[in-house]
Amino acid sequence: MKKIFVLAVAYLLCAPAIFAQTKAGKQDTAQHATFYTCPMHADVVTDKPGKCPKCGMDLNISSKEELKSKVAKTYTCPVHVDVVSDSAGTCPKCGKLLTLSAKEKMKAEAVKIYTCPMHPDVTSKEAGKCPKCGKALGVKQ
Repeated sequence: MKKIFVLAVAYLLCAPAIFAQTKAGKQDTAQHATFYTCPMHADVVTDKPGKCPKCGMDLNISSKEELKSKVAKTYTCPVHVDVVSDSAGTCPKCGKLLTLSAKEKMKAEAVKIYTCPMHPDVTSKEAGKCPKCGKALGVKQ
C-alpha cells in the first residue's frame, strides 16, 4: 500500500512537468519527410518502411536524411501552419512570404558566430573586425 501511495504522489508531482509542452501549446507541427534505405543497397530509397526488393532486408531510416533534417532550415507560413518548406519562398495558399519556423528562430538566437569573409578560420562570438585584414566580421550562416 505504501508503494502505491508513493507512486501516486510521484505521478501527481511529475505529471504537470511532463505535459507542460502540450499545455503551453508548443508542439512540433512541422511535417518531416522521412526516407528509408537498405543497409546493403544504398541505391534503394523509398518514403515508406518495408523490405528491400533486392535482398529482402528491412529498410532503415536513411542516416543522410536524419542528419539533413537536423541541419536543414524549415520555413513556415505565418497564417497556414501546415505549410512547411525547406527553402524560403511564398505560401502556395495565400502568397505570403514564408518565415523561419519558431524552432529555427530559437536556434539562430541561441548561437551567433561571427567570421571574416576573407579568413573563415577567424571566428568570434561578438561582432568586430578581423585581426588579420581589418574587415568587419559577419554572422556565419
